[in-house]
Amino acid sequence: MTNATFLTQNNEQAEWWRSAVIYQIYPRSFADGNGDGIGDLPGITEKLDSLATLGIDAIWFSPFFKSPQKDAGYDISDYRQIDPIFGTNEDFDVLLAKAKSLGIRIIVDIVPNHTSDQHAWFQAALAAAPGSIERGYYHFKDGKGANGELPPNNWQSIFGGPAWSRITEADGSLGQWYLHLFDSSQPDLNWENPAIADEFDEILRFWLKKGVDGFRVDVAHGMVKRAGLPDATIYDENLRERSISNLTMDEAELAVPYWGQPGVHDAIRRFRRVIDEFDDRAMCAEASMSPLPRLAMWVRPDEYHQSFNFDYMHSAYEPAAIKKIVTDSIVEYGKVGASSTWVLSNHDGIRHATRLGIAPENTPRPGDGIHPTDPMPDEALGLRRARAATSFMLGLPGSSYLYQGEELGLPEAWQLEGKYRQDPTYARTNGERIGRDGCRVPLPWVADATASNGFNTTGESWLPQPANYRVFARNLQEGVAGSTLELYKRLLKERRQFGLGSGQFRWADEYQDKNTLAYINNGVLVLTNFGPEAVVVPAGEILVTTQHDLSIEGELEHDQTVWIKL
Repeated sequence: MTNATFLTQNNEQAEWWRSAVIYQIYPRSFADGNGDGIGDLPGITEKLDSLATLGIDAIWFSPFFKSPQKDAGYDISDYRQIDPIFGTNEDFDVLLAKAKSLGIRIIVDIVPNHTSDQHAWFQAALAAAPGSIERGYYHFKDGKGANGELPPNNWQSIFGGPAWSRITEADGSLGQWYLHLFDSSQPDLNWENPAIADEFDEILRFWLKKGVDGFRVDVAHGMVKRAGLPDATIYDENLRERSISNLTMDEAELAVPYWGQPGVHDAIRRFRRVIDEFDDRAMCAEASMSPLPRLAMWVRPDEYHQSFNFDYMHSAYEPAAIKKIVTDSIVEYGKVGASSTWVLSNHDGIRHATRLGIAPENTPRPGDGIHPTDPMPDEALGLRRARAATSFMLGLPGSSYLYQGEELGLPEAWQLEGKYRQDPTYARTNGERIGRDGCRVPLPWVADATASNGFNTTGESWLPQPANYRVFARNLQEGVAGSTLELYKRLLKERRQFGLGSGQFRWADEYQDKNTLAYINNGVLVLTNFGPEAVVVPAGEILVTTQHDLSIEGELEHDQTVWIKL
C-alpha cells in the first residue's frame, strides 16, 4: 500500500475546497485599523493585498460576531451582527467585496454548540420557569442531593472546573443548573429541541446570502449529548478523552457522552441541506475525533465537506508516525469520497514553530500553553523544523490550513505575564494551565519604534508582543531570499503551478530511509530529512527548499525539506 497511487480528485472538476490553501485570521490580532489595540475588519481589509501576494485561496475568520468577549468571541450574543470592536456589518460587506476582487474566498466561523449567556435566548430562559419553552433552548436540569445542591452529573469544563452552574431563580431561591462544556458564560444549546435547528437554518442563510463561501463549524463533535446526560466513564478533571482508539464506536459513545454522539450527524445533514441551497459553498468541521476511520464518518457525502485532521497536527515529529497518518488520512477520507485536510497550527494550540522545538516528553497538551515551570523551547530548532514540516505539508494532495503569522515563522509568545492573560482556562485553573493566549498575540507588520510593530499606528495592543517579535516583522522578510515569508510564497506558487492540491500521490520509498520521508505528487518529489545525518539529494530541478545553499546532488541537512521536479 505504501507505494500505491492515490487519485484524490480530477484536476479539471475538483471543488475548490478540496485543494485550497485556507488562511486563518484571528480578527483581534491580525491588523488594527483604528488604533485601539484590537484588530478589526477595516484593518484586515487594508492588508488583504498582502494575503493575495502570499498566494492563498481563502480566508477562515475566527468569530467576529457580537459578543461579551469572555472567550475571545466564541461566546456569541448575536449571530447576525458584527461586534462593534471589529466594525460593522457594512465593514464586512466592504471586506468581502475586496476579497472577491482579489480572488480570495471567505469562510466564517459558526458556533452552534453554545451561545453567550448574554444571548437573548439565554436571558429569556433565565426569566422563564423550569420546564418552559425558553429553557428548552438549553440544558437546564435539577441538581442532585437533598436540596438539588449537587450538579446533575460528573462532567467538567474543558476550561477547568465544573461543567454546570446553578442559577438563582426570579424569587431569589437557588434553582436549576445549566450545562456549559466551556466557560460558565457559554451555556450549551439543546440540539434535541427542533427550534434550535430552525434558528440555525436562518443564521446560515443570512451569511450565505451575503456571499460567504462557507463555514468552519466550532465544536462540531459536541453539539448533541447522550439522552439523559449520564455520567462519563472515561473521564478526568479536564474533560479530556483518554485513548479510546481500542474501543468500538458504541463503547466510545457510551463512555464519553458529550462527544461524537450519533444524533449529531442528523444536525450535520441539516446544515448540509442548507449549504446545498447555494452554489459552490462548503463547510469544515472542528471535530476532535480519533482514530481516522471515526473522523471520516463526519465527511460522508451528505455531511461536512471536510474536517480538520488533528491527528496530523498533533503527530510526533518523526517519519514513521507521519507516514502512517498521511497514508491513513488519504485512504480513510478517500473511502467516503472526501479529500484530506492538513494543518500544523491554529488559535487553540502552541504555534508549531515553538512546539517542534520542545522535547516530545515535555510538550504540553493542546490548549494548555507553556507554563513558566516548563522547559524552555529551543527557538532556532523549532523554526527550522517548522519550515521543514510546512514544506512537507504543502506538497500533499488535499486542502491545507495556515494560521496567521506562521508565514513569518512566529514563535509562541509563551513569555506573557499572568496579568495579561485573558484565556478563560488561565482563570478557571488559577494559572495551573496557561491557556492559549501565547498563539494569539497580534502580528508584527513593520519593525518600528512602536510597541506593536505595525499592528497599528498607536502601539496599543490587547496582548503585548514579546521583544523577539520585532525580528519576525513582515517588512524585514519581504523580498529577502531565504526568509520564512518568501519560503511560503514560493511553496504556494509551486503548489499551484503543479496542481499538487489535486495531484496524484505515492510514497517514494526508493528515495527514503528510516530518517527521511519522500513522496511524489504530480511529478514533484518532496523529500524531508528528519536527521541526524545529511542525505544526498536526487537529480532533478530544485523547485523550492528550506536549505539556502542546497544544490542538486548536494546534501540535504537535518530538519530540511526540498521539492524537486523529476
